[in-house]
Amino acid sequence: MTLEPTSAAIIQLAWARHLGLDDDAFATAAARLTNSTIDPGDPAHRITRVDESARAVVFLRLFGVSALVGPQWALDAAVGLPDTELAQHVTLLTLTRSHGGHGRGSTALFFADDLPLQQPSDDLTVSRGNPEAISLEAQCPPDDVNEVGLQGLEHRFTIMHPDEAPPTPVACGAYSEWEGILANMGVLVAPPWRRRGLGTLAASIAAHEALAAGLTLQWKADVSNTGALAMARSLGFATGGLHASVLLG
Repeated sequence: MTLEPTSAAIIQLAWARHLGLDDDAFATAAARLTNSTIDPGDPAHRITRVDESARAVVFLRLFGVSALVGPQWALDAAVGLPDTELAQHVTLLTLTRSHGGHGRGSTALFFADDLPLQQPSDDLTVSRGNPEAISLEAQCPPDDVNEVGLQGLEHRFTIMHPDEAPPTPVACGAYSEWEGILANMGVLVAPPWRRRGLGTLAASIAAHEALAAGLTLQWKADVSNTGALAMARSLGFATGGLHASVLLG
């Protein structure tokens, strides 16, 4: 699905505020790109902000416009590097190695302002309770739990197994309000129940709750997580960009 122009502007505003940029930073840069003959990935077009107190270096490419935020030494080290290189986590690690650069990674960003509604084939019970989400996490590998971060997503919708007593959680779709504008999405599915459409269903439930609350949807997926990338596309999310970051010290 494609995004409405107003939705793209809302997403740009949210990320500008998140990075400490002027509200119109991405819109202004996009307008300059439209009237320029320079390659869009050229560093000359990149938005930069010096933050000497930053505990991370952050690179973002959003709808064709890139931004880099961090201490001055990091921005200096990145001069001349094209966006395609800065979007790679290994590049940021290399640039920040002498300053203790570590952790985080590169994520693909997807967005939606409307999605087809997924209809369950059977009657299912959906819980909004925290204990059910915690129980689901206990069934999943730690790497999956950490990447999704259900405990940091305020609104959780957990699908319960209908044929077990007591019912056990099998999948959860969740979101939290992000920068007061976007709904940051996450989905976790118990390993025995994967590849059965339950993750897609749980995501759809959470997404439509967020849309009903007036939020635009945001989905982040590690660039190496083929399952999460495929789910975002199958749900109807539009590709919006890439985000890469490293922690310092």
